Amino acid sequence: MRKGGGLILSHDSSWCRNFHSFENRPVVLNILAMNISKPVKRVDNDEKVLGRAKFIADMKFDDMLYARTLRSTVPRAKIISIEIPELPEGYFIVDHRDVPSNNRVKILENDMPFFAEDVVNYIGEPILLVVGPDRAVVTQILESIKVKYEELPAILSVEEAQSGEKPPIFGDDNLFADYYFDKGDPDAAFEKASRIVEGEYRTGYQEHIYLETQGMIGIYRDGKLTVYGSMQCPYYVKNALIFATGWDGDRIQVIQTTTGGAFGGKEDFPSLIAGHAAFAAIKADGKPVQIIYDRVEDIISTTKRHPSIVKHRTALDENGNIIAMDVDIILDAGAYETLSPVVLQRAMFVATSVYNVPNLRVRGRAYATNHVPASAFRGFGGPQGVFAAELHITNVAEAVGANPLDYKRRFFVKKGDTTATSGLLRRHVPLQEIADALDEMSDFRRKYEEYRKNQRKGTPWRGIGISFFPHGCGFTGKGEEIIRGTASLKRYADGRVEILVSSVEMGQGAQTTLRKIVAETLGIPYTEVIYENPDTDRVPDSGPTVASRTVVIVGGLLERAARELKERWSEPGEITITKTYRHPSYIQWDQDKLRGDAYPEYSWGGNVVEVEVDPVTFEIRVVGVWGAYDIGTPIDERIIRGQIEGGVKQALGYATIEVMETKNGRILQASLTDYIVPTSKDFPRVIFKLIPSPYEYGPYGAKCAGEVPFVGPAPALAAAVQQAVGFRVDRIPVKPEWLLEKELKK
Repeated sequence: MRKGGGLILSHDSSWCRNFHSFENRPVVLNILAMNISKPVKRVDNDEKVLGRAKFIADMKFDDMLYARTLRSTVPRAKIISIEIPELPEGYFIVDHRDVPSNNRVKILENDMPFFAEDVVNYIGEPILLVVGPDRAVVTQILESIKVKYEELPAILSVEEAQSGEKPPIFGDDNLFADYYFDKGDPDAAFEKASRIVEGEYRTGYQEHIYLETQGMIGIYRDGKLTVYGSMQCPYYVKNALIFATGWDGDRIQVIQTTTGGAFGGKEDFPSLIAGHAAFAAIKADGKPVQIIYDRVEDIISTTKRHPSIVKHRTALDENGNIIAMDVDIILDAGAYETLSPVVLQRAMFVATSVYNVPNLRVRGRAYATNHVPASAFRGFGGPQGVFAAELHITNVAEAVGANPLDYKRRFFVKKGDTTATSGLLRRHVPLQEIADALDEMSDFRRKYEEYRKNQRKGTPWRGIGISFFPHGCGFTGKGEEIIRGTASLKRYADGRVEILVSSVEMGQGAQTTLRKIVAETLGIPYTEVIYENPDTDRVPDSGPTVASRTVVIVGGLLERAARELKERWSEPGEITITKTYRHPSYIQWDQDKLRGDAYPEYSWGGNVVEVEVDPVTFEIRVVGVWGAYDIGTPIDERIIRGQIEGGVKQALGYATIEVMETKNGRILQASLTDYIVPTSKDFPRVIFKLIPSPYEYGPYGAKCAGEVPFVGPAPALAAAVQQAVGFRVDRIPVKPEWLLEKELKK
């Protein structure tokens, strides 16, 4: 048994017994799976720690120009006129007329312009660029430009978007997406219910606050456009530039630079800023153009986590058993669609969390508002859906007088059950083991009863909450089949092997984990494996670095490529092996009905959070955090530990101190002075345990991990605060002011 810092990972015979057999794989993999988990020194560690890593702001080119963006100052308006002062020599403007072909960012709907044309739809929307050799002069010019607007009625809430009282932003109903699916016969179940429990749950904005702000450099020379930048998805950027320019793909090269964090905020948004750098570079007559956002600009203009409103109705029989659920999920998508339909789907697919609900109805809608667009963020809709589901089931348990831990585990899904979308669970689901581990580590059952008996007694008030959750690995539905991610390995004559994929390192450890998979399979030192930042002129399209798919999907391709390469190792010269992803043959999915296997595999987890609440100020102090997770085989224990500790604390920030509000379309917390993120001092260290249930199609049994730690802490915290204060806490972030207001209204 290896123990350390809260990580408990069994290497004894029980690991081997629990490890599923791999189809057409040698038994030795059981031993290799144990070996691969041992931590190694991260490949990217020294350069970053010693300050030698070159981020996009560190890159310099001869004759480089600098660009800044003129942005809308109103949430919705017609642009009547733009007054631009006389420009000094060497300075110029770039706007929608400089986009070679399509002034739209290629995402899903392609509705978001690179530059506003006749109207603006949110505060911070880009109108034009000022470009020139001196940043200070560029800023002076920018500040002297005057825009005259005719303001239009702004839609500043989903309620206004639903009402139809103001002219719609999108279509004729403000709906970017409207989905529905069901299971069983929910109407009949509700008709015969002995009791119905209802609740409404709300989540707010969250800002990514990656350490490195958005940035790009564009260079156009000899008919070829090259863009360098901080990004997650080089081929997203390349395809967006192909669409915007109308050029052949051979004329466009995208190179990821060392990226200082992303969390989803550099998934689709970099396509917009890359377009800006590209159009400016085309106009700059061969001179490179750099765009780097400062922190305030980054906060006001980049995408956020979707605010949500989720309504739950749960039907119970005479014994308090759940017989049906009716769930309605609404997301505030902001002014443009971005990735909102897919975020909404994931939120809907976890509407029942980890529970076997035989009769179900789920509806989901993403509305257009005149807010900054929302898009991808760690968890990708899962945190919103699970927050509502878990807190609601806690409330159902309390309504029937049951301990939430005991009540929840009565309905855990297991192998052979079906998911919310009627997909079959074909493997062991270790939720009972996760529940046992959480209870043992946190002493949940005893504390819950003690705090219930002594509610609001003493100082401070105490409470404890528990949550469970699934997380689907990879893209939703047919996403992976559409992307057809491709990965290559190249063996050079000197014996070194290069990984050729478009997956990026953004702080999550891909540079280390993918190297380890290849090295372990080939039996060579991982320092002999080359993995450079992706360059679309050199690497195939492996799909975006999102959805916790880097290890499970791309790592799986590399493992299979390495196995073939190992068989051919004795061949002379260079060898290149390429593999393209295919879903396992059992996957069945109906995209029109949203029915079937939404994901090829699931990771599972649970959290317990214990809090103290000051009865005078209603300030919340987290005094304990525990987690138990099934992520299959951890490819590197230290990296997983970092993912868990960082993800849990990021989630607790989302649930408590990360307050982002808007007034008349303007973000009120637009700096790191006003938007507060947790430090290492704000929450206690996470105590956790891994419960491995490996996935036979993942490399060495690995499942998704990066997003898993974020999903569960918020509902556990809200439940703990709810127990401490003695009234329902149905929204996050949980602000002391809001708690005090509810207390005074009691």
